Amino acid sequence: MGFLSPWFLGGLAALGLPVYIHLLKQHKSIPLPFSSLMFFERRTQSSIKHRRLKYLLLFAMRIAMVLLLALLFANPFLTRTVDPKAEGKKLRVFAIDNSFSMRTGDRFATAKQQALDALSGFRGGDLGQVVSFSTQVNMLTQQTEDPAELRSAIQSVNQGDGRSGYAELSQMLRSTAQSSRTPVEVHIFSDMQKTSLPSPFSELTLGGNTRVVLHPLASVDESNWYVESVKAPRSVYQAKKVRVLATIAGAGTPAFETDVSVVLNNKVIETKKIKLAANGRATAEFYIPEAPYGLNRGEVRIAAHDKLAQDDRILFALERKEPGRVLFVYEARNPRGILYYRAALDSPADSALAVDAVPSDQTANVSPIKYAFVVLSDVAYLPAEFEENLKKYVKAGGSVLIALGSASATKPRVPVFDEAIAQSRMSSRSADRFQGATSVDLSHPALSRTNSFDGVKFYQTIQVVPGNSRVLAKLTDQTPLILEKKIGEGRALVFASTFDNIANDFPLHTSFVPFIEQSAYYLSGVEKSAADIAVDSYLELRSSKDQGTSVEVLDPGGQRALSLTESTSAQNFRLPREGFFEVRRANGRHELIAVHADRRESDLTVIPKETLALWQNMGMGGEQQSGPGGQGITRTAPWSLWWYFALALLIVSLLESLFASRYLIAENQPMVRKEAA
Repeated sequence: MGFLSPWFLGGLAALGLPVYIHLLKQHKSIPLPFSSLMFFERRTQSSIKHRRLKYLLLFAMRIAMVLLLALLFANPFLTRTVDPKAEGKKLRVFAIDNSFSMRTGDRFATAKQQALDALSGFRGGDLGQVVSFSTQVNMLTQQTEDPAELRSAIQSVNQGDGRSGYAELSQMLRSTAQSSRTPVEVHIFSDMQKTSLPSPFSELTLGGNTRVVLHPLASVDESNWYVESVKAPRSVYQAKKVRVLATIAGAGTPAFETDVSVVLNNKVIETKKIKLAANGRATAEFYIPEAPYGLNRGEVRIAAHDKLAQDDRILFALERKEPGRVLFVYEARNPRGILYYRAALDSPADSALAVDAVPSDQTANVSPIKYAFVVLSDVAYLPAEFEENLKKYVKAGGSVLIALGSASATKPRVPVFDEAIAQSRMSSRSADRFQGATSVDLSHPALSRTNSFDGVKFYQTIQVVPGNSRVLAKLTDQTPLILEKKIGEGRALVFASTFDNIANDFPLHTSFVPFIEQSAYYLSGVEKSAADIAVDSYLELRSSKDQGTSVEVLDPGGQRALSLTESTSAQNFRLPREGFFEVRRANGRHELIAVHADRRESDLTVIPKETLALWQNMGMGGEQQSGPGGQGITRTAPWSLWWYFALALLIVSLLESLFASRYLIAENQPMVRKEAA
């Protein structure tokens, strides 16, 4: 026996009230008139006989009333075993785990068969619902009384590649319990993987009228070897060997030795033998010879030695293409800027961009359309035709980087950027007289690795009136150093100094190369993304300048993954399964995306029984199962006794009222006789 609200037992302190009434309030002295007390001796009268309990039956009833009232509010209950067949109408939810780890052995087929076996106990009048869950919960049916529909839904559940999440399932069950007027009984068919538990554990909380029946598909931990990760470049621009670094790991495994192979376009390139310690990991480094031009499908694999063979490989995509071109426009009399800029952009081992340098007076017949972006390096003159084409290029979605120096200061406005030039500001090269950078927005993609331009000295800067532009960095005297402005569908960056070492010593600092590289990637739209992506990640389909354009996505089976409406409007696409997804964009650019399952699914450690019991007890009570498929399931549930205590309190209250009236009449009769006399 227990109490659902034990703090109300504090009301038992009120048991002293009947005692007080019967002992201290029962004696009443009746004053009698007397002529004089002078002949009486003063003495203390004993009151013991007046403090003896009288009307013991009435006293016992009042004690019982206080006791029953306190127990009633404390809500006592008994724990009893409930037979499911004897319960009333309920909603039965059949939840089938179709995450990647369910590919181990025959777990998924067994889960579906056990769900069908549990459905055999479905009674007429009950409601049922079938859901599958991994990263997301998919409702395969509405609440229905038709067992045939539920059976068909169970048979239609497909194996997935997502990561299981019990928090998402619990959230769905809480919503179902709130909207359902009947008790909810959920049958969960899963391998009970420990890595699927949420943090914090409170996210598994269930509704008060929900009980959980677990059907674990795994009772012991399974050992599993798997390819944990692969590091390879997404794109290759130079004719050289490509480095691929693979990590092999084991979970619950003994020491082991195996072969690791790298495959490109279904051809084994190289195989190495590695040794793994118990529950350890090891790396294997490969060098792929010059990759063919175009999209290449790569794979790192180990020999299968366990029941989960699907994680014994991992995919990666590799594209060989020509580097993008950058148009660098400069003054012929000052070629120093191009030397530093080109050296910085070519510093990566495999640069995605190459520079085409053209003097400003020779750009009349140059079209900027074929370039990833354009750099204007302290130009004093631009042919009118080129400047007009450059403005159209930026408005149509292109980008431009503008460096300002003494030559550009002769113009009233910044070309293309179209903001006013106020003046040229000079600083002495002597100590403490130069300008430094401050208020640098390190959250901006072009500035994230510049370390706030620490130590850079600026001797000459061009003061630009910000106008409608955004200031990304300032000098110590609050002069804007870097400005950005959106022009049509494109963007423009202004650097209020030069790329040589005359107006500043920027090229001599470690922040110069990161700024040139990051700003180039930002303006050109080149992404340095990973070679592989986990299932259920989201792929960005279009940027702000690509709105309205059509994007086509082909799944690993070569089928269209987007509808016609989605192909022109969807911003993102969720990658739902393993394999190679091909993205075809309106500008003719094709991408190959390698998708693999979340490697947390490869750890097949099961949830401890104590934790499972705690999860079950978050609902209406614990369940115990016996027999295959969870047949013969019983559960314990609290059985409240408040109704019986309320009935007893009512009966005692009526009796107390009756006896109190009789005793009151009996006490008042002598007084009535005295007054009559």
